[in-house]
Amino acid sequence: MTESNKLQLETYKNRLSLYYEAERKVLEGQAYTLGSMSLTRANLSEIRRTIKDLESRIRALEERGTTKRRVCRIIPRDY
Repeated sequence: MTESNKLQLETYKNRLSLYYEAERKVLEGQAYTLGSMSLTRANLSEIRRTIKDLESRIRALEERGTTKRRVCRIIPRDY
């Protein structure tokens, strides 16, 4: 794995942990009011879609280079 891939993988993992935390916070309470101020948290479906996307990207980066590739030669012929 190249250095840039390692850095990208680390970035994705950090973002994923932040999205897990955001999902937890949304599940604990979607909206709340403090005095006269009201706050609505992010869209849960959007968070979950991003989590799936990040998990997919992480899996792809971790599996890169671990799959066996098969090489074959093809010789074109004129018949």
